[in-house]
Amino acid sequence: MMYNPLAFPLVPHRAAAAALLAALALAGCATGPNADPRDPFEPMNRHISVFNEGVDAVVLKPVATAYREGVPPLIRTGVANFFGNLSDLWSAVNSALQLKLQNAAENFMRVNVNTLFGLGGLIDVASELNIERHREDFGQTLGRWGVPAGPYIVLPFLGPSTLRDTLALPLDRKGDPLSYLNADPAREVLYGLRIVDQRSNLLRASSVLDQAALDKYSFTRDAHLQRRRAQVFENKPAPSGSPDSGQLPASDGQQPTSPTDGQVPREDDPAVPAGAAPSAGQGAVPQAPAAPSR
Repeated sequence: MMYNPLAFPLVPHRAAAAALLAALALAGCATGPNADPRDPFEPMNRHISVFNEGVDAVVLKPVATAYREGVPPLIRTGVANFFGNLSDLWSAVNSALQLKLQNAAENFMRVNVNTLFGLGGLIDVASELNIERHREDFGQTLGRWGVPAGPYIVLPFLGPSTLRDTLALPLDRKGDPLSYLNADPAREVLYGLRIVDQRSNLLRASSVLDQAALDKYSFTRDAHLQRRRAQVFENKPAPSGSPDSGQLPASDGQQPTSPTDGQVPREDDPAVPAGAAPSAGQGAVPQAPAAPSR
């Protein structure tokens, strides 16, 4: 399954960073002659992926399944709309930082319209008015201004990431409106609800991935890197030879292939509006590869 780095905001970023640095130090030489240059820490990453999948199987997936089966679609739609509305504000900031002024204006307009006329964001009025959502995070902003992705990293609890996106996590956390709630119990409840909502939106996609992927780790890695490349560069080519180039290394004399082949579709639930899934830069929980935003 694929995770979004913002999916588990309950995990302190300092603790996650300390664990990551320790693991990188131990795995610094754990590479072989056939190692993927984008994934120099593959042995460590595979162990962390197994751990994350165990957490998902024991905790997240059962809770998300119960949520999906027990909560009426109308309520689940409202929950997804509410959290999507919160994320639009940070997307507007990052769009402005990338000088995508029209996207920034549309994201900001979405927040105002849905907050004022959509019962605090429970109803997605902006989409009905054809005001497009443009999901952005600080990792994408860094990529926009030339910061390379760096090596692929799997974070404990948080899932697939890159060095660039990992360094962007603290600012993405600061850009999360929930982090400014003073009431600790309410904040933690909302964090938990967002995690469950995001995971429930990907139940079908993760099921397809379990059945279709011969090597789930490689498929998840390739799809994640391709998706992030598409989000950062949109329809523009990435610099040749960079980790953002989107090409997979050739092996056994074969030509490089694109990880988009055989992508797992995102959850196709009519109860969940388009764009309700969390941002990938940082974030949910699992996210299946999606087409790049406009």
